[in-house]
Amino acid sequence: MNSLPGTTTSDGNRPQDPDPSGAAARRGTPDPARRRRVRRDQTVPPWAFVVPALVVYAVVVLYPSLAGVVYAFTDWSGIGGFSFIGLDNFRTLLDDDRALESVGNTLMLTVAVVVVQNAIGLLLALGVNTNIHSRSLLRVIFFAPAVVSPVMVAFLWKYVYNPDNGAGINGVLGAIGLGGLRQDWLGNPSLALWSVAAMVIWQYAGYSMVVFLAGLQGVPVELHEAARIDGAGTWQRFRYVTWPLLAPALTINLMLSTIGGLKLFDQVYAATNGGPGTSSETLSTVLYKEAFVFGKFGYSTAVALVLALFVAAVSLVQLRYLRAREVTA
Repeated sequence: MNSLPGTTTSDGNRPQDPDPSGAAARRGTPDPARRRRVRRDQTVPPWAFVVPALVVYAVVVLYPSLAGVVYAFTDWSGIGGFSFIGLDNFRTLLDDDRALESVGNTLMLTVAVVVVQNAIGLLLALGVNTNIHSRSLLRVIFFAPAVVSPVMVAFLWKYVYNPDNGAGINGVLGAIGLGGLRQDWLGNPSLALWSVAAMVIWQYAGYSMVVFLAGLQGVPVELHEAARIDGAGTWQRFRYVTWPLLAPALTINLMLSTIGGLKLFDQVYAATNGGPGTSSETLSTVLYKEAFVFGKFGYSTAVALVLALFVAAVSLVQLRYLRAREVTA
């Protein structure tokens, strides 16, 4: 039986000290507390892991953004020096009929995309949230366009919108006896913008479906069963049970589709290049052309700054309203 130092054993003898001369201490063997302290001192501080990412973010995002704000008040042409001209770029923007028309096009395109895309996405989510055997396959099919490059989608739809009578939509219309409805879908100034909107809706309706589907699967089944027992029909269960609980999913979808619509560029530029004329021009295509076609980098950054502030303002107002709706829903 072990004994404490300074005590005696049952036979009256003092127990032997395992290290009477303190040899372990003289050998420099650290105690456990000291070892933990040494390891703690040698640990890399957590913020050191964040520094590389912050440096990359500052170089790639922060610096160009701040430089763009500065260039918005200059006459920089993209090459050489520049001089500050105050608010002249913004005055030019207010007097630029093409830019003002692009604002109207951007707003109409955004409204069409937000309303129709989310309506179709909700209907698709309700359809694939049932017990049909092909629901998994349908989810993949509906979501697949969202992962395709927007430029590839634009070129695909340029064939769909082919003005020839035997190709694309016109070919289908002729085959079913509706040849009188054939159109030059991308060449008609009255149809070009809406043709681009249909292209965007087709690509991202499946994305909205996935978000709504996640919201639907979070609705407790017990609530539907209780409503059914109380005599509520299908529409009443959707209106008073499902729809209020879809508020967070609706917030996400409306925010993403609004921001995407306001800054839409790839599909417009690849499909119509803003034409015919300026009928499908958006703010994003205007700032691109001003910078890389006309060499007015100072003016283009002013357009970009206005677009960024406009998107931020719309998003904040929308977010505040939708968050309040989530609380009351």
